[in-house]
Amino acid sequence: MEWNHDKLPYRISDRAEELQPDVIVALLKGSYWAAERSEETIKKSWKDSLCFGVYGTDGVQVGFMRVVTDGATFSYLCDVIVDAEHRGHGLGKWMIAVMVDHPRIRGTSIYLGTRDAHGLYEKYGFVRHEMMARRVAR
Repeated sequence: MEWNHDKLPYRISDRAEELQPDVIVALLKGSYWAAERSEETIKKSWKDSLCFGVYGTDGVQVGFMRVVTDGATFSYLCDVIVDAEHRGHGLGKWMIAVMVDHPRIRGTSIYLGTRDAHGLYEKYGFVRHEMMARRVAR
């Protein structure tokens, strides 16, 4: 599927074949949560996920997010990022609005972990919750 911004020269696509691996790796390597991931792990992580790319009019990818889901009850939102040069235009908000209404996951409970963007997600119905367990892969 594809969405065009009504005021800005950007579009979002959920087509995996449009993803630009080098751009995604660079974006995530610059994040606090994925900087230590190997390039191989980053690329493998989106293989079975529902991924969204944000693209400028030149076709270059400027944003990314992915959702791990069973498509029926559970979804986990992760790796939400917009290139620093394209921030401040509301692209993150637009990405979340598109994601929460996506037909593949709109009927699921969507979870996420964030250190610094609670306000953004609360605008889209997310609620802060302290009951989260984490098992670290070995």
